[in-house]
Amino acid sequence: METRFVLLLSLGALSFGQTGTFTPTGSMISPRANHTATLLNNGKVLVTGGSFWVGGNDLPPAELRDSVLSSAELYDPSTGSFAVTGDMSSARVGHTATLLATGQVLIAGGQDADFRELSTAELYDPSTGTFTATGSMSAARSAHTATLLNDGKVLLTGGFTVPPPGGVVSGQLDSAELYDPSTKTFVPTGNMNTARSGHTATLLSDGAALIDGGGGGQTFLSAEIYDPAEGTFRPVAGTPYDSSLTGAAPGSATLLPTGNVLLTLVTDDLITDDTTGSTALYNPSTVTFSPALDVMEGTWRIATLLGDGTVFIAGLNYSDDLPTFTSHADVYDPVAGTVTATGNMVAGRNYHTATLLPDGTVLVAGGAEPVNSTGGCFAGCSPTFVVGTAELYLPTTLIPAPVLYSLPGGTQGAIWHNTTGELVSPSSPAVAGEVLAMYTNNLIEGGVIPPQVIISGHLAQVLYFGDAPGYPGFFQVNFRVPPGAGAGSTVLVRLTYLGRSSNAVTIGVN
Repeated sequence: METRFVLLLSLGALSFGQTGTFTPTGSMISPRANHTATLLNNGKVLVTGGSFWVGGNDLPPAELRDSVLSSAELYDPSTGSFAVTGDMSSARVGHTATLLATGQVLIAGGQDADFRELSTAELYDPSTGTFTATGSMSAARSAHTATLLNDGKVLLTGGFTVPPPGGVVSGQLDSAELYDPSTKTFVPTGNMNTARSGHTATLLSDGAALIDGGGGGQTFLSAEIYDPAEGTFRPVAGTPYDSSLTGAAPGSATLLPTGNVLLTLVTDDLITDDTTGSTALYNPSTVTFSPALDVMEGTWRIATLLGDGTVFIAGLNYSDDLPTFTSHADVYDPVAGTVTATGNMVAGRNYHTATLLPDGTVLVAGGAEPVNSTGGCFAGCSPTFVVGTAELYLPTTLIPAPVLYSLPGGTQGAIWHNTTGELVSPSSPAVAGEVLAMYTNNLIEGGVIPPQVIISGHLAQVLYFGDAPGYPGFFQVNFRVPPGAGAGSTVLVRLTYLGRSSNAVTIGVN
């Protein structure tokens, strides 16, 4: 234990920023909205697909068809710039992008250049910068969800699907399926109780997934739980929101450090242009909903959990008098139950992305901005144009990604056999099924959101995470070596938390 203590003292501490501010960063190569942004293990952000049309301006058919993008690009925080990477095999908008334990990104579904739903999927490999086809889903889907489960599989639920024969309107799906990275195939799992699109899916601290909202009518007032062990969905009693709400559009769902889920709802009246927001808290321990807080006139559609456990929300706010996309941003504090205005964005946005970066800042990229004129949009809302601009949000408290510690002069991890306390090394290797332990930093104090430990591209079972006994400010993580993790003297271990990856260290495995 004394050796570990010396190692920890030599490896730095937390850093802190200034009051929340926004600063411009490099622009994307292609303007895009309704795209995806995925933080990779190397710290770069993969941006894929999207469209440069969001309904605000009429386009000729040829231009409309070309508006859906197959291109992808990478944001490099070290240079503050975007660079091209390989194109996807298909143009996509309304698709999902999920970082797998292997470090690859699963791109699934969406709509193609003809705005028809896709069943195809592909994998992005950061080491080569290319996309390759993988198994197709059992149903074509857009506006669906994709959630990485604790066993490394990806749960895909609902969405729109292609119109039935002779139909002109896409239908909503109640079906769900699992993508298995080991076989690169999709397999159906139990159906949801309600057909949904534009809904949310949140991995809870116990490994189940909360499916909330989506669709129209009263669908958005319901929720259900997916049980990975059973492969089934069960309804959640009660409704997250006021049953009098109508005209709901997609909102957000954020797992909080308490284990509760902050749910937000956008309610649009396309006739009057009235837009309001509603919030709720889901408590997994009591399986109940409760009001979260009052939202001023406007809406929350994109929410990002920050490293200190607060929630950053920015963009999309309509006023009754003149519909616009606001530059206003808020921070929600789940401990105090309050929301506080933070700095304004450089530009008002909607249909953008917000990605927590390794250094604790947030990359806000693309989306639609309002045109300072009236008319030309549905129900009298302001015309919009899609942009490629991006900016960085600097939170009040800047918490970088966790660090895994290594022995001096190399990458050999400071990870030990839990039963003996001896360091795991090529001469004292771990074995499949064994419990190991390590220290890290920058987890949320008292939080119940578990980190994910990845050994050679396989998710390990986390048995304990919390304060490191006797070492204030540090955290201990106990985990079980997964079968199939491979063998060797330099097997890679990394940890991810709040979507951010630590550095990789090595251990010996037999």
